[in-house]
This record gives sequence, C-alpha cells and structure tokens, in this order.
Amino acid sequence: MAEGRDHPLDVTRSAPVGSVDLRAFDDDGNSYEITACHDGYSWHAEVAVVEGEIFVREWDTVDCSQFHRLIQD
Repeated sequence: MAEGRDHPLDVTRSAPVGSVDLRAFDDDGNSYEITACHDGYSWHAEVAVVEGEIFVREWDTVDCSQFHRLIQD
C-alpha cells in the first residue's frame, strides 16, 4: 500500500484515469521515445495540438507509479 493511503492501489481496467501532456519534441526538434506503461492497464497515448504546439497526451490510471512520475516532473 502506498504511503499515506488507506486503500490499495487500483491499476485495473476499471480504475480512474488521468492524462498528462508531454512535449513531443525537444529544443533541437528531435522526437521523444514513448514507451507503454506495463503497470496501468488503461494506458494509451494520443497526439494533441494545444495552441499550435504538438504534444503527446498520455493517459494512465491515476494510481500508477509511472503516471505519478510524469505529473511530478
């Protein structure tokens, strides 16, 4: 169980999901490598254009440790 939580982590297919927008390209124009999450069953990614900038929007279960690392960066 995660520290400070009173219930087990839920990374099942029916778990709540959240998203985070990540830059698709670095400052030199090189694309970032995207790897699938193997812990959250609901993980998927899509390309999004926000105010003319291209992002990769990653969706994952909100309890997934990879999702938490992404939103903390």
